[in-house]
Amino acid sequence: MEDVVIVGAGPTGLWLAGELRLGGASVTVLEAREERDPNSKALTIHPRTIEIFDCRGVAAPFLAEGLRIPNGHFGGLPDRMDFSALDTPYPFTLALLQARTEELLEARADRMGATIRRGCEVVGLAADGVALADGTVVEARYVVGCDGTRSTIRTAAGIDFPGTDATTWGWLGDVVLDSPPERGFAHLAGAAGGLMAVPLPGGIHRLVGGDPGTDRPEWPGELTLDELRATVRRIAGTDFGMRDPVWLSRFGNATRQAAAYRKDNVLLAGDAAHMHFPTGGVGMNVGIHDAHNLGWKLAAVVTGRADPTLLDTYHEERHPVGADLLEHTRAQTALITAYTPEGRALRAVLSGLIATVPELSRELAERLSGLSVAYGTGKRVADRELPEGGTLFERLRTGEHVKTEAGTVRPDGHLV
Repeated sequence: MEDVVIVGAGPTGLWLAGELRLGGASVTVLEAREERDPNSKALTIHPRTIEIFDCRGVAAPFLAEGLRIPNGHFGGLPDRMDFSALDTPYPFTLALLQARTEELLEARADRMGATIRRGCEVVGLAADGVALADGTVVEARYVVGCDGTRSTIRTAAGIDFPGTDATTWGWLGDVVLDSPPERGFAHLAGAAGGLMAVPLPGGIHRLVGGDPGTDRPEWPGELTLDELRATVRRIAGTDFGMRDPVWLSRFGNATRQAAAYRKDNVLLAGDAAHMHFPTGGVGMNVGIHDAHNLGWKLAAVVTGRADPTLLDTYHEERHPVGADLLEHTRAQTALITAYTPEGRALRAVLSGLIATVPELSRELAERLSGLSVAYGTGKRVADRELPEGGTLFERLRTGEHVKTEAGTVRPDGHLV
């Protein structure tokens, strides 16, 4: 019997697997897909996530391969938040394909001794673990659902997922552009809709946006290249010579949060615990932060170093963060879909404030990046030189508590 079975080998499940192994727990990750999904929903790695990677000594490949972007948008506003004012060694976001992020995180989990099994479809919970589609049971003391917004584990555990259905839809196309925008990037918004164009590896550009035609509750149907071309032309006045689509997709703004992140020996993290419109590129990051909070606690419980009541603090600390995430993504969705004259006026006013009020820009950037998260009095501690030598982030790589002049720092980088 394993200490923990994780269902889902996305970024959240893979980071959690490594954290559990760091804390001495045995862990198996079960993934229904035979191969990693080549279509990368997430591209953005935020500053706090880079700090977390540094606290475990694995930031180097992300920093080497990711494109550094020194600012970020809020709700698609043209004036961008300046990340250089943030109190972090990493005042930027990294643009890196989710498929590559997963590859790096899986390599870490594998190095640390986690078992990762692909082609294993979990159909429900069993008395001592999870049941697979082939009729077998994988036994474990605890089960963590990291299996997405349609989580089998959440449903099997009977955990409610209240929220709201979609009222608008965004679209995404990974395509070849024969006439890409100048410098490769574009950010356009107006009465016809809004879009961003971002270059990806392999000569591909991602076009992502929304328009009044999909500002409705019903499913608009599968996205086609002809529809994408016509929509982009209406917004940008050109289709940039798009051809050879690699991936076309739609996504809605359905917004939900699990009523409980823990029920007995079942826990939830990442998209299984919260779903939202993917504005700001925060979803994958918040999932990794969930796993970072849960990992050291669950490992301490299963190895006998802590009482099981420690797991109650996971819901207590992360559920409010998820609620804040939903509020912010809803606010950004309202701005992104503000196509009316009044909506565009609101966008102009708020954008101007971001450009002229540094305190507002910094506050929004801290919230978006995850740097402002605090658990009661347990604030995140920034990296610092320690009197005995080395830095705090280096000392945290053992996964143990660290005593500093500011107080005792937990394995997840927050004050006790």
